[in-house]
Amino acid sequence: MNPTDNHSIRVAMVDDHRVVIDSLAEIIAKADGIVVTARAYNLADCRKLLDTAPPDVLLLDVSLPDGNGIDICHEIRERYPDVRILMLTSYAERNVIGRALDGGAHGYVLKNASAEEVVEGIRTVAAGRQFLCGQAAKLFKPRSWQPVVLSPKEREVLRLIVDGLTIKEIADKLCLGFETVRSYHKYLHLKLGVHNTAQLVRMAIEQKLV
Repeated sequence: MNPTDNHSIRVAMVDDHRVVIDSLAEIIAKADGIVVTARAYNLADCRKLLDTAPPDVLLLDVSLPDGNGIDICHEIRERYPDVRILMLTSYAERNVIGRALDGGAHGYVLKNASAEEVVEGIRTVAAGRQFLCGQAAKLFKPRSWQPVVLSPKEREVLRLIVDGLTIKEIADKLCLGFETVRSYHKYLHLKLGVHNTAQLVRMAIEQKLV
């Protein structure tokens, strides 16, 4: 897919935070040759919009209410080969960036990137090239292996998961909110590249993370 001067780049956005989508829509509206054609707030609606009117570029968040955006990249690539996927997320982690690119994303932009970088990312992936925003490019070095680094709180939550505690039990033990602990749980899955708690526990033990 190569947009020409006579064809505006059609962009669809998938993010569960409406304020993010509204802000992005305002940014994109100011860019020449780019138009927002659809919005979705979860993966189910994302699939519906792709079936109805596939965009040229799909801005896709990682963490969504009904699943992980990275996990459907391969599906999108197979079913809609002309759709270019630009991850737009707050996850500034090398492992997550690597998973996204390995999974089929064409680019990766952090939500704290400038408006210019977001627009540049859209234009770049629409033209058939890979794009990483400045911060993501600094974090991601394909030829250098780096171990997973956890914060003290992430390590503490992980240790309790390995011990078999539920999210509610962890929240009570650490005096944290249930949603806070659930966010840690989801983030640990992303950082370690696993899909369920059993895999998370196995990797934590194998890599001596706890």
